Amino acid sequence: MAWTVDEQLALTATEAVAAIQAGRLSATDYVATLLARAAALSTLNALTALNMEGALDAAARIDALSAREKARLPLAGLPVVIKDNINTIGLVTSAGTPALENFVPQTNAPSVQRLLDAGAIVLGKANMHELAFGITSTNLSLHAGIVRNPYDAALIPGGSSGGTAAAIAARIAPAGLGTDTGGSTRIPAALTGTAGFRPSVGNGGRERRYHDTNAVVPISRTRDTVGPMARTVADIALLDGVVTGDTALPAIALPGLRIGLPAQLWAGLEQALEQVVRAALGRLAAVGVTFVEVDMPELLTFNDRISSPVALHEAADDVPAWLVANQAPVKTLNALAARIASPDVRGVYDAVIADVFAGQYEDAMKTWRPQLQRLYADTFATHGIDALLFPTTLLAAVPIDEVNGSSSVSVDGGPTVDEMAAFLRNTAPASNAGIPGLSLPAGMTGDGRPVGLELDGPTGSDRHLLAIGVAFETVLGSLPPPVL
Repeated sequence: MAWTVDEQLALTATEAVAAIQAGRLSATDYVATLLARAAALSTLNALTALNMEGALDAAARIDALSAREKARLPLAGLPVVIKDNINTIGLVTSAGTPALENFVPQTNAPSVQRLLDAGAIVLGKANMHELAFGITSTNLSLHAGIVRNPYDAALIPGGSSGGTAAAIAARIAPAGLGTDTGGSTRIPAALTGTAGFRPSVGNGGRERRYHDTNAVVPISRTRDTVGPMARTVADIALLDGVVTGDTALPAIALPGLRIGLPAQLWAGLEQALEQVVRAALGRLAAVGVTFVEVDMPELLTFNDRISSPVALHEAADDVPAWLVANQAPVKTLNALAARIASPDVRGVYDAVIADVFAGQYEDAMKTWRPQLQRLYADTFATHGIDALLFPTTLLAAVPIDEVNGSSSVSVDGGPTVDEMAAFLRNTAPASNAGIPGLSLPAGMTGDGRPVGLELDGPTGSDRHLLAIGVAFETVLGSLPPPVL
C-alpha cells in the first residue's frame, strides 16, 4: 500500500504501530516523511536536534524484522521526540541552556530506554523553556530559540515541554516524552490541542510511577517526573504501559461515572475558554456522566505554601547533583547560571542560588504537603468520585514575550498577574500532592486557540484515570490540525 504524506501525518501513534507491525507501512518511509516535516517546519523551533541518520538506521532495522518479531514490539517503528532535558545516548541533552549546549550523556534515561526496547525510534530532541523553569517555552538561548504554537506562531505553546507539544500538534511526531514539575506536560498539551500526562509521584519510592532519577536535568526531586505526550489519550496509555509495564486499561462506562468539579479551579476563567469547557461538560453530561460540585477551600492556600519552597530549595541541591553524576561540562549552580540566556530564568536562578526559601522548606514538606494530600484523599472519599475535572489553564494561549521570556497577563481585561503563576494555578496542586493528572483537548475558542480539560485522580490510579480520559475523548473528539 502506498501512503500519501497527508495519510502518514494523520496517523496516531497507535495507528502507526499497527500499520508497521502489519507490514502496511514501512518504518523507513514513515521516519523519512516526519524528518522532512520537521525540516519544513523548522521555524516553529519545536526541536533542538534532529536524529536523521540514527532514526533512519533504526527504521531500517525495524523493517528488516519478521512479522512475528515486529508483533513482539509494542512500539515497533514508532518515531518519538524526547524533551531536551531527558538523557539520550548520542544526542545532546542541553535543557535548552548554553552551558549544556554540547553535552551528550553516556546513558539513556530509563523511560527512554523502555521506549527504545519496545521498538520506538528517537526522531529528535524537543525544545523547551530554558532549564524547565517556565511555562511559555520562550527560550532566548541562541542554540534553542523561541518555541512557537503551531495554531498561531505569535502565541506561546505552553511549557516547559513546549517543544514536545508543538512537534506533536504540528504532526512532526505522533508522540513523545516531556517532564512535569508544576504543569509542564499538561499546560503545553492544553495550549496546543494535544494530550499530556503527569504520572503518580506520591511520596516517592513505590508510589513513584516513572523512575528517572539523575537521568533528567532536574528542578525538584519531590515534584519532577517524566510524562508521555501525544495527540490522543489512547496513545498516552500505550506509552505509559510500555514505560511502566502496567498495560491493563479498565473498561469505563460513562453513565453513572462520578466526576468532581472543584470550585476553586473553575473560578476566574477567561470567558472564551469557559464557553468551551462548559460546552464540553454539557456533552459529557448528555452521555450520562454525573458531575459533583466540590469545595476545597484550602486547596490554593496549601498549594502556595508548597510550590516555591519545595521547587526552589530542592533545585539548589538537585541540579548540582545531576551535573556531577552525569559528568556535565559545568559542575556548579553558579557556573550553570552564569550562562543562562532567558531573563525570566536568570531571575529564578538568582533565588535558587540565594536559597531564599530555605526557611520555609521544612514546613512545606512536613506540614503543608501532607495536609494537601489529605485534602485530596478526603475529597475523593467523601464525595465518592472517580476523578476531579477542571480547565487545565485559566486562559488559552497568549502572545509571546520575545524580550523577557515571560511577562504579565490579564484575564479579560482584569488586573495583570504574573504569567507563570496564572498558568500554573490549576496544574500545580496535583504536582504538589504527587497525584496523577491528565490534560486532554476540550475544543477551541472562537478565535482558534485550543483549550484543555484536566482530570486528576488519587495516587496510583493512573491507568483508571487514563481509561476515563480514553472514554472522554470518544465524546469530545480531537481538534482539527493546525494550518501550516
